[in-house]
Amino acid sequence: MGTLYYIFGIAIFIAAALLVEGAWIWWSANRGSHAQRLAKRLDSLSDVWSSGADEFSILKQRVFSQSPGFHRLLEQMPGMPSLDALLIHSGLSWNVARFVATTVVVAFAGFAVALFFRFPVIAALGAALLCAPLPLLYVLRAKNKRLARIEQQLPDAIDLMARALRAGHAFPNTIKMVGDEMTQPIAGEFRALFDEVNYGISMQEALLSLANRVPSTDLKYLVIAVLIQRETGGNLAELLDNISAVIRARLKLFGTIRVLSAEGRLSAWILSLLPFAAALLIQLVNPGFMKVLWSDPVGIKMIGAAIMMMVFGILWMRKIIRIRV
Repeated sequence: MGTLYYIFGIAIFIAAALLVEGAWIWWSANRGSHAQRLAKRLDSLSDVWSSGADEFSILKQRVFSQSPGFHRLLEQMPGMPSLDALLIHSGLSWNVARFVATTVVVAFAGFAVALFFRFPVIAALGAALLCAPLPLLYVLRAKNKRLARIEQQLPDAIDLMARALRAGHAFPNTIKMVGDEMTQPIAGEFRALFDEVNYGISMQEALLSLANRVPSTDLKYLVIAVLIQRETGGNLAELLDNISAVIRARLKLFGTIRVLSAEGRLSAWILSLLPFAAALLIQLVNPGFMKVLWSDPVGIKMIGAAIMMMVFGILWMRKIIRIRV
């Protein structure tokens, strides 16, 4: 009996060791640094040579909804063109109708979850109001992430254009080279720019359309400089080199400021989410403890005053830690 016990223990130890080793091998092959570098190279190649989902359309007409009736209804509502422009800037394949439907579904989910945890109807409505902006925050995050990626790629794209100009290529051909050799998302934008010029749109209109699709300050500087150079003349390759150097210096300064303000941003997130997390935890542990907040009129006033002060504090912290470069 003792021998079998020791054999069983050794077998369990060997099985556990093999399990750990297998998990480590799987992690190294799929999530390790070498695998990530290989996946990044494959993604870059696929971005360069793929066509389909990443292709940008040069059609100027966009519908708010595939349903004609819903499209006409959304056209009559204020703010829909601005929302559609935001969706274009984010690079998502959403239209306005999908965004509205997602917002309604997320708000209803927040309301249902609050009722499931036995919150009162007033608190459930508050949860629905808090969850409703989540799709908008997702779109804004996608927009900021895409613009940040474009700004990081822009100096390399400008250097590529400058080298191509020195090699004797025409300016439209340099745009095509950026669209063919760079990765997404800047490749798709320059590819759309070249397609617009290729289909007969003037270079000035195509560059202004690019500036409207990508609301980046650095890209607008590039567009303005190119348009001025086309009117006045000069060495465009040298001008592009100067713009690339200025953009790289600005990105370096922005990175330094972002590192220095990281502590303030983390504090802002913690102070903003802590009251809601504490209220949820108290409600789960002792549901009757916070009942006085929404059953007494004074408690409701306290909640309203607390929310107003939190909004003021969030805006104030955002103003402090947000430094424009």
